[in-house]
Amino acid sequence: MSDYPTNLTDKQWQVIKNIVETKERKRKHSLREMINAMLYITKTGCQWRMLPKEFGPWQSVYFYFRKWKLEGVFEQMMHHLRDTVRKAFGKQTSPSVGLIDSRSVSTSHHIDSSEYGIDGGKRVKGRKEHIIVDTLGLPMAVKIHAANIHDSVGAVDPITQLRFVFPRLKRIIADGGYRGKLAEFVKNLGWELSVVLRPDESSKKFQVLPLRWIVERTFSWIENYRRMTTDYEYKTESAEAMLQITFCQIMLRKIRK
Repeated sequence: MSDYPTNLTDKQWQVIKNIVETKERKRKHSLREMINAMLYITKTGCQWRMLPKEFGPWQSVYFYFRKWKLEGVFEQMMHHLRDTVRKAFGKQTSPSVGLIDSRSVSTSHHIDSSEYGIDGGKRVKGRKEHIIVDTLGLPMAVKIHAANIHDSVGAVDPITQLRFVFPRLKRIIADGGYRGKLAEFVKNLGWELSVVLRPDESSKKFQVLPLRWIVERTFSWIENYRRMTTDYEYKTESAEAMLQITFCQIMLRKIRK
């Protein structure tokens, strides 16, 4: 097997092994190599059929991608890695503050029109990625939907995902796009929504945006992965799974050695 930079180290594999390999048995294709192949795809932007043969048949890799997507394995892995990294930084597994933001990503021309929308403000035809991160920039929740859905509406789903998962959560920080009825929705969940206005939304010409830079930095991390620069996935659920894998790869790099 070629030693690609995206391949899991032994330490990384031990961290996630029990999530993907719930039963140890003899397999034709190693589950570790299946994960390696998916990490290779998100980093390089490679098509399924163009996967190097060292990973095994692309059909096998896609089989596990679809299987784990439907079973919620990537989401489980993402939460497990976040907890692991937070512990390594000396923090409790449950954050007390979350930061929410979104970005619109263009979809490939072959995507059915029912699977995307047009973000008039950013002039993007595609999907919108909603993420909530902690103060380390690590993912707490992700949700992808058509780009024409307003931020305050699209935020409801990822915020709802936080219920019963983060007992210490007290506050969610957002920009001006999340004003309105969303504050009441968050309050009913027992949290506070703090809206921090960007310079173009405020009367002040310049101001430091408290903690807002953290979620912007997370989006810059995502953009280092070529599969995420354009959305090629036929289904929104597959796009979400790719984003979850990308987040897993980002966090795995923090425990590489």
